[in-house]
Amino acid sequence: MLKKLLCLLCLWLAPCLALAAQPLKVGMSTDYPPLAFAQEGKMYGLEVDAATAVAKMLSRPLQIVNLPFGELLDALQAGQVDVVMSGLSVTAERSALVDFTEPYLRVGQMAIIHRDKVGGYSQPWAIYRPGVRVGVEPGTTGDAFAERELPDAEIRYFENPEQAFAGLRGDVIDIYLHDAPTSWLLANSMENDDLISLYKPLTEEMLAWAVRKDNPALLADLNRSLQLMRQNGTLDYILNRWIPVTIQVQ
Repeated sequence: MLKKLLCLLCLWLAPCLALAAQPLKVGMSTDYPPLAFAQEGKMYGLEVDAATAVAKMLSRPLQIVNLPFGELLDALQAGQVDVVMSGLSVTAERSALVDFTEPYLRVGQMAIIHRDKVGGYSQPWAIYRPGVRVGVEPGTTGDAFAERELPDAEIRYFENPEQAFAGLRGDVIDIYLHDAPTSWLLANSMENDDLISLYKPLTEEMLAWAVRKDNPALLADLNRSLQLMRQNGTLDYILNRWIPVTIQVQ
């Protein structure tokens, strides 16, 4: 009888063990420090540490699939990755396509300018003036904000922050809109000390991880892992490691 029960238990556990042996394929765009970036052939950042912790909790090998940000959700839908962990903001449009975990970080779009233009753009209302040249990254919440809130601006598109920074230095644009992590990076980067963030959030956004709508089991596993990371201090450790800047807006 005992032998029969053990055999039944093994049969019941087989799918779970098979799943545990499969890599957790995480879609990530590693051109977004401090959330995710590549250096000397290795990947670093907040999302990399979080993915590593989650994979260990799920007893699954970690496989990071490095893709351009604009291709991540398509790769998720096509089954090329299991989850997207790449500084993804929760929006209504995205929520119609994918399921999000509980958020792990609150951020917002911020304006970055060249220090030479602090006098003209230091006031919050300055960004709304007609004719302001605003740089955004296509498909981001910064792009959506500019299209929605800045109808009189001259909007220009850049594939990544590095290109936009060059645009600020070359006086191609007056302001670059991007997520708060890009502004945090400026505060800790000597090589970009000619640029400054206004540190006034223009939006309020939640960052979370995305899975396909047909994968509720993984969604539940990720939420349980995130809850455990909050309880045991792992999430705070990761956040404090990569976001050492505390900004207080009066």
